[in-house]
Amino acid sequence: MTTPIRRLPGRIPGWVKALTAVVVVLAVLFAGVRLSVLPGLKDLFGTETQDRSGPALLESIQDISRYDAATGNFQVVVDLEKDARFLPDAVRGSRTLYVGAGTVDAYVDLGKLGKDDVQVDEDRTSATLRLPHARLGTPALDPERSYAVSKQRGLLDRLGDLFSDNPNSEQAVQKLAVRHIGDAAKESGLTARAESNTTGMLEGLLRSLGFKKVEVAYGD
Repeated sequence: MTTPIRRLPGRIPGWVKALTAVVVVLAVLFAGVRLSVLPGLKDLFGTETQDRSGPALLESIQDISRYDAATGNFQVVVDLEKDARFLPDAVRGSRTLYVGAGTVDAYVDLGKLGKDDVQVDEDRTSATLRLPHARLGTPALDPERSYAVSKQRGLLDRLGDLFSDNPNSEQAVQKLAVRHIGDAAKESGLTARAESNTTGMLEGLLRSLGFKKVEVAYGD
């Protein structure tokens, strides 16, 4: 009668044990940080931000002769979707929902006034001014009040973000937000408000100088 020979279990290599122990320790540490069980480890594995930017250089100085008479605050929700032909959105495509907030200034350029645009009578009690129509400045997006609500990207787009110098770039939606804010400013009556404010400012200024009659007209 023969007894079957039992095979002895193979020995686990030492490097496998060591690697397993390291993985377990790291998992416990990160789980402790995640769950705030080990609060002291947050500082150990936390990130530190350092500003290594160089000093700002003055490139040019421009004299400004315009009067900023009104400012409009705008907000727009941008829904930008990019689809690839013949590929499903899960593979290639993106959709970004972005809230853009910014301002647009309306101004009157007083530097374009000529001698014929300002007329004063002999006793200096009446003045007539002809100014150019108010114009809109460039829309300025406020980064403190602008943010992405949601981002959806396909697999290929996510892989591209890993190897891109500027992952998750919001440049496209920011440009679109600026364009929409500029279009809204044109329809808001902001230039009319600027002309009204400019007229009030000049009337108050000239009346304080002794002028009793002040007329302000606008035209290009």
